[in-house]
Amino acid sequence: MSAFPLPEAFLERMRSQLGGAYSAFAEAMEAEPTRGLRWNALKPVDGADADGALDAVPWAPEGRYLVPGSLAGAHPLHEAGAYYIQDPAAMLPVAVLDPRPGENVLDLCAAPGGKSTQIAQRMAGQGLLVCNEPVPKRAQVLSRNIERIGVMNAVVVSSMPEHLAARWAGGFDAVLVDAPCSGEGMFRRHPETRAEWSPEMAAGCAERQAAILDEAAGLVRRGGRLVYATCTYNPQENEDNVRAFLARHPDFSLRPFALPGAAAESGMLTCYPHRMRGEGQFAALLARGGEEAAELPADSSLPRPTKAQRELLRAFAKDAPEAIALFGDTLVSLPLIPDLKGIRVLRVGLHLGQAKGRLFTPDHAWAMAALPPACPRVPLDEAQARAYQAGEVLRMDGLAAKGYVLPTLAGLPLGFGKASDEQIKNHYPKGLRRPLRSDAP
Repeated sequence: MSAFPLPEAFLERMRSQLGGAYSAFAEAMEAEPTRGLRWNALKPVDGADADGALDAVPWAPEGRYLVPGSLAGAHPLHEAGAYYIQDPAAMLPVAVLDPRPGENVLDLCAAPGGKSTQIAQRMAGQGLLVCNEPVPKRAQVLSRNIERIGVMNAVVVSSMPEHLAARWAGGFDAVLVDAPCSGEGMFRRHPETRAEWSPEMAAGCAERQAAILDEAAGLVRRGGRLVYATCTYNPQENEDNVRAFLARHPDFSLRPFALPGAAAESGMLTCYPHRMRGEGQFAALLARGGEEAAELPADSSLPRPTKAQRELLRAFAKDAPEAIALFGDTLVSLPLIPDLKGIRVLRVGLHLGQAKGRLFTPDHAWAMAALPPACPRVPLDEAQARAYQAGEVLRMDGLAAKGYVLPTLAGLPLGFGKASDEQIKNHYPKGLRRPLRSDAP
């Protein structure tokens, strides 16, 4: 028995909520949690597999179920952005949202970034993805995951929903609200959360979710769509909140959806562990009536690179994308930069590097990008990759390359290094380095 028993008030509600299916639910709640990963189509790898990967997730073909105890998250390919560890049920809301290349898409409550990176994969580098996380520390994790997965068309911000709604009204074709919730769907995966749950806490979450949804409504263009998601089973936070939202916003309506293994004629679906292979998840698809194009005001506040800075960039890599702005002292590339004045910004598009004096220093994000620069590639084995990610200098007998190189594993760049005298000096960011372990798989 878990050190954290399921709250009795929760069990009483679930008995009433599920009726005859309660016994199957209760049994499932005592089973092992379901794990999964999502392969990153932005950065395909050469013939690699993940530890303990099983069959595909029906509603997310790029997803795979994982065996309990899988060490996929400790493999160098995980840090290289080959895949994202994610609960299979958590892949459902983005599948329902169906983001498309060329759209403006907003993930309003985005940390740690699982759904944002899934959205980015479906957008295939075309259009604009804005990822917002109001909590600054969580926003840093979000930004790191956007970089790791190689997303080139995202802006990462940390702001309250009402501030974004005032700035970007009607600016998005699709908005995802993966709202903070009471977390009942995480009771198997994180049993300690059971001790934090109470009916009053869930009621407070429902109030906060309603406020977030009201702000999200104004961010959706007429004719656009909104997906509301939680990781709870609670109708007060789920179906009741959606119905109350529709009463307040009559220009929105529910839309049915049908995905392999997940269909909802009502437009709302709760994933229960005795019915679907995954943890708890709720998703509702809402469409806004009317028709108009999504429009975001462009930002004119960021300075533009000088001619000398652009020349240094081109001298480093002739295939470099156009640097359209400076974010601090970093040259960045993004076709459209929305109006960011007064908003806390962590990342703007693809960070290319810094051009100072006569030197250009490439940013780690460019090595991790879906389209890295055309530097010489140096294949590594798994042991060498672990050493590189630990920050060690790599000695490579017979290495003729000089200057910046891209160490790779299974064809996937791990970051930058600087080659000379048959060795690669390590440029892996110090904050990302992982100490070598004698028991590493």
